[in-house]
Amino acid sequence: MSAGVPEALADGVAGLLNPTSLLQAFGVAGVAITLFAETGLLLGFFLPGDSLLFLAGIAASPVARDIVGVQLNLPLLLAAAPLSAIIGAQLGHLLGTRFGRRLFARPDSRLFKAAYVARAEAYFDQYGPAKAVVLARFIPVVRTLLNPVAGVLGMPVGRFLRWNIVGGLVWTEAILLAGYLPAAALRDTVSAQNIDNYLLPVIAVIVLISLAPLLIEALRHRRAGRTVRGPESATIGEERP
Repeated sequence: MSAGVPEALADGVAGLLNPTSLLQAFGVAGVAITLFAETGLLLGFFLPGDSLLFLAGIAASPVARDIVGVQLNLPLLLAAAPLSAIIGAQLGHLLGTRFGRRLFARPDSRLFKAAYVARAEAYFDQYGPAKAVVLARFIPVVRTLLNPVAGVLGMPVGRFLRWNIVGGLVWTEAILLAGYLPAAALRDTVSAQNIDNYLLPVIAVIVLISLAPLLIEALRHRRAGRTVRGPESATIGEERP
């Protein structure tokens, strides 16, 4: 019996990390709980937010049962997903505000790395509070840790809530619809029997596309930096004898 406990625990964790199994077992509730945990709880960063949203969009399509094996209610999904992501992120901000850096005062482990927190703080400092809250939604790990970091750094609750709503809506609805809209074409092109071989590459593409706002913002930031440094360099050059 004791040998079976770790095996059962491993199977349970694997189920949480497998979007298809999670959707088949828990439906819309599984999506809502996962998004809440990923955005609101520090240890939720390993959960499959992007891939789960994409598959959930497919699971709400007319061909859902052929591909995922379960049919979800699209209006309910479009309401529950952003709401859960927004509430989760708001909880993360509250934890950061209330408990401060004690949340992150722990040694590195297999799941928790201090570098993750440093990365979240870097996005906050580089892009400013508003842009960071929105852009972080599209970056795994950062979307979990930036919320308490915003609380630690003193971002006002009202301002965080405003941009939290924007980011939560854009992130969840965009990826859900990215799964929902092409579902029938995907099934007809690939066939339901071979769909599993193509889902991971498609999800990888969706994640890369979701990173586009960050890449665009990084390019803009770099160009702005060059523009600022240009006149300074010219002035320094003119002052040399």
